[in-house]
This record gives sequence, structure tokens and C-alpha cells, in this order.
Amino acid sequence: MDDNRSIITAIMNDLAEGNGKPFVEAMADDFTWIMEGTTPWSGRYEGKAVVQEQVLGPLFAQFATPYRNRAHRIIVEGDDVAVLCNGDVETKAGKRYNNSYCYVIRMRDGKMVELREYFDTALVERALEPPANAG
Repeated sequence: MDDNRSIITAIMNDLAEGNGKPFVEAMADDFTWIMEGTTPWSGRYEGKAVVQEQVLGPLFAQFATPYRNRAHRIIVEGDDVAVLCNGDVETKAGKRYNNSYCYVIRMRDGKMVELREYFDTALVERALEPPANAG
């Protein structure tokens, strides 16, 4: 439990400084990212490579400034970690995408195997272009 707290705390501390590399490195190869809601981004993305190709690549291509995400609370219960956090970035279209999130993460052997993301879906639709695979 303490290991999961320290792993996620370190990842979120790096994200707060604009360094997303440890976040990606902490994904297991069979990582699944579930984005709740009904936005064009919402859905289930299975596999680290799929997440990088269909989520992270298209998302970060829209950002004009480094993406920062600051954790305000981390709650750990065994292999489950909940993170309340806020993103901070400007898109190339000049829109602020400062979303509020609740990540519910399932850990296995020091790696993230699942991340379920709850977020402001109206902001997603106002500030982001749909991913190419939407539809």
C-alpha cells in the first residue's frame, strides 16, 4: 500500500512539473484507460501502445504549452489508488483546458493496470478537438 502511494505520488509530482514520462513508464503493457462520459474521447482504451497512439498522441498534439497536472489528494486502499487532481494547459487553438479529474487507478506489481478517469465532459467538448478515431 505504501509502495503504491509513493509510486503515484512521485508520478503526480512529476506531472505537476510538466514531466509525463514517469506516468507513461508506470503503465503496464496491458494497461487500460477508461474515460467516462459520452464525449468523443470517452471510451475504453486497452493496451499501453493503444493508449499512447489513440489518447496521448492526439491529445498532446493539441497542446501549445507543457501539460501540468497537480494532485490535491491521493487515497490508497491496497492496490486501488484514487487521485483528485487538476490539469493546466493551453491548446494550440488558444483555449484553456484546465480540467478537474478523479482518477481511480488499479495497481499490480508497482505498475498501473487500469485508470478510470472522471472529468468535466463539457470542458472536453468545448476545448478539445475530437480524436481522429472518434465516431
